[in-house]
Amino acid sequence: MQKIPMTAKGLQRLEDELRTLKSVDRPAVIRAIAEAREHGDLSENAEYHAARDRQSFIEGRVLELEGIISNAEVIDPSTLTGTRVRFGAHIELIDEETDKESLYQIVGVHEADIKQGLISISSPLAKALIGKDVGDTVSVPAPGGDRTYEILKVAYR
Repeated sequence: MQKIPMTAKGLQRLEDELRTLKSVDRPAVIRAIAEAREHGDLSENAEYHAARDRQSFIEGRVLELEGIISNAEVIDPSTLTGTRVRFGAHIELIDEETDKESLYQIVGVHEADIKQGLISISSPLAKALIGKDVGDTVSVPAPGGDRTYEILKVAYR
């Protein structure tokens, strides 16, 4: 299987989620199933079916996380330097149409969170930025038409 690039912080977040699923959520849903069974007829027991659905979700997520973690390749952006955009870069951009400045970090697919400024390496914006340098302009396809950004700053930390 192919290695999955990820920052140490992203890997830690996934490991924490896995640990919580195994040590907190899994035991809680097992208790909920046991309690629901005590209520009698399982065919019409909504609590039982909800708990079983939750258990199915938890087990699926545990398997997914174990697969991701076992194939993670941690890349430490603080060991990188330069002004060329690569994985882990913190990039300051300006939208050439609106003059709005934005700050993003390019991270792995499983750690992306646009609300925190973490964009996936596979996103259209990251794909347009990779390999570019400070001062370059990139065009990114967007639902309302292409957006053009200038790279103001690239940092690795």
